[in-house]
Amino acid sequence: MLSQVHFRRAARTTIPVFFGYIAIGIPFGLMLVNAGYPWWLSAVMSVFMYAGAGEYMAVALFAAGTPLAAILLAELFVNIRHIVYGLSLITRFKDVGKWKPLLVFLLTDETYALLTDVTVPDGADAGAYYGTIAVLDYVYWITGSVIGALLGTVLPFSFAGVDFALTALFTVLLINQVRASKDFLPPAIGIATTVVAIVLFRAGILPGQHIILAAIALGLAALVAVRGRKFRAEVS
Repeated sequence: MLSQVHFRRAARTTIPVFFGYIAIGIPFGLMLVNAGYPWWLSAVMSVFMYAGAGEYMAVALFAAGTPLAAILLAELFVNIRHIVYGLSLITRFKDVGKWKPLLVFLLTDETYALLTDVTVPDGADAGAYYGTIAVLDYVYWITGSVIGALLGTVLPFSFAGVDFALTALFTVLLINQVRASKDFLPPAIGIATTVVAIVLFRAGILPGQHIILAAIALGLAALVAVRGRKFRAEVS
């Protein structure tokens, strides 16, 4: 358990994610209801699925009548980046004890950005401190998505530009992470592989619906190739 002082410090750390998750959770809930689904599905998806980009994509795929097998495959590729997240957190999570399963489940892009940038205060349990940050982010996302879904049942709403909310949050988190780590290689690889995927699409080689999957796959391959030695050193 954390002391009140350490809890408040952890809570302050999550303030940017609070505003971000409320801002993108509400549009998700609105979009879900607008697609014809009941408001409570936003809570179910957020509690058990808890993948912002994945949840947005799932609603669109469900609405389009995409086969379940194709949806599962798409979600796997969209979220496969978490393998890299997990590898990079092996050392940091080494002493978190019973908190590890929960931290693995609650690991999102935003929580990863926070956990890789915080220092556990003196006297605080590392697992409890990291876990508090992760759980607070989890609560923020559930709250935002449910608020949006409930609002969508009673208020008319224009959905123009709603899908940009997630992009805006990722951009802010990326800027903060680069400023903190001074590591420009991962975003540079991401930009380069995205450009390659778009070029392949423009050339008629890659279908438009596979641009994101191709960019993720190329980016992971390039990152593992470049950082493979570092990951193996951390594991050993």
